[in-house]
Amino acid sequence: MKSSVLHPLLLFLLLSYFTSEAYKPVIIVHGLFDGPKQFKTLTGFIQKAHPGTEVTALDMFDDLFSLRPLWTQVKSFRSALESRLNRTKDGAHLICFSQGGVICRALLSVIQNHNIHSFIALSSPLAGQYGGTDYLKKIFPNTLKRDVYKLCYWKFGQGVSICQYWNDKYLKHSNFLALINGEKDHKDTDVWRKNFLRIKKLVLIGGPDDGVITPWQSSHFGFYNSNETVVEMRKQQFYSSDVFGLKTLDARGTCLSVNMFANCIQDWLV
Repeated sequence: MKSSVLHPLLLFLLLSYFTSEAYKPVIIVHGLFDGPKQFKTLTGFIQKAHPGTEVTALDMFDDLFSLRPLWTQVKSFRSALESRLNRTKDGAHLICFSQGGVICRALLSVIQNHNIHSFIALSSPLAGQYGGTDYLKKIFPNTLKRDVYKLCYWKFGQGVSICQYWNDKYLKHSNFLALINGEKDHKDTDVWRKNFLRIKKLVLIGGPDDGVITPWQSSHFGFYNSNETVVEMRKQQFYSSDVFGLKTLDARGTCLSVNMFANCIQDWLV
């Protein structure tokens, strides 16, 4: 996995690197409490760098509706994404922000024969979330992170999106993150792995000034151990077992990690 420092123009370079001939369409999936309107600047960046590129920010589960159960969201996003992909034989790039990154992880697992070329995850809790942020306080005010499991791991809690990628010692009770990252056995593990490995490029963007994703290394598939010490991606069990294909992508040289300093992702929004 390569590393570099993120500059706003780096996204243009990444898209240029991915697209050697005609520009492929770009599809954007928003994050928690967001919607398409937050991506007007990013859309403008892409279209200025690549005139004529079709950019689509999928418009569903906006704002407070982004708290809906993730499998419910995946089902609807899947219909919209498949409809768009069916209109392009050469594939498309998928850019997914924050919570949108874990939604896209699921989409790329459950959609068979998809033609997504590049999956770019911007500041996404790919290995989960464990920490008190302003977003968490909006949902569970006055709740300490060590007590969130009391709310998240019961029927109501698993119906709230952020609870489905909350990652603590009770992760085995998760009905979303534990499934897509292969930390809970299920009958579709091999099929999902095969589907995820159809992507040609995986780009993981995040950094220490994120301010929302905790730990920020989750955006690079790193996460805490039982002592709350961050363990990097290659030392994670789901990597070493290659249960969903991450190690394979890394071995191919198609997995790029980008560290951002200062919250420059915010420069791409609105």
